Amino acid sequence: MSLASVVEDMDVEDVGLSAGLVLLPAAIGFSLLFGVYSALTAIYTARREELVLKRLRTGELRDPEILGGSALPVVATGLVQSLVLVAGTTVLLDVPAPKAPHLAVLGLLSGLAMCAALAAVTAVVTRTVESAQVTTMPMVLLSMMGSGVTVPLEMLPDRLASVCELLPLSPVITLIRGGWTGSLSAYEALGALATALAWTLLAVFAVRRWFRWEPRR
Repeated sequence: MSLASVVEDMDVEDVGLSAGLVLLPAAIGFSLLFGVYSALTAIYTARREELVLKRLRTGELRDPEILGGSALPVVATGLVQSLVLVAGTTVLLDVPAPKAPHLAVLGLLSGLAMCAALAAVTAVVTRTVESAQVTTMPMVLLSMMGSGVTVPLEMLPDRLASVCELLPLSPVITLIRGGWTGSLSAYEALGALATALAWTLLAVFAVRRWFRWEPRR
């Protein structure tokens, strides 16, 4: 993996982690960002501009069913990719079995739901499929730099880490990594889950309020 050389230069052992425990959540984070969030933003935009979503609204389907139907194949693919990445990193990087698998499952499922909802929000401000590469970039860059994907939050200064914990993907990475390390307390796990849920609900509210069903001209 491309991050392996970077992780090797970090003193991750000082915060109780190993290279595998850094790279495994990072790989899942990349899958969520590019395989789900970015891909689904482009799909929503393309179907809106091609009037597919508008035609579907003339039938019996409700708005959540239309958006959910578009998201389902991408979310399912993201889930399969994540499971394959877990298997691959477990074998190649000798990652031990998760100590709290329920946290890892909650983290992955909440990440899939959140990225799908955020993709619909981003599609609101995306004019074309090509411009989706630009409109998704802030979320991707923020998540890569501040959500523990490339640098674990445990290695950041406390004040900076407290701010980064509030980023959308941070609770997902925290739960997934905590599922393997078993180091999360019940309070920390509930806090991360609440943050992920808050972002998801905020995204759903934004979609219900501002999602565009007509092509942008």
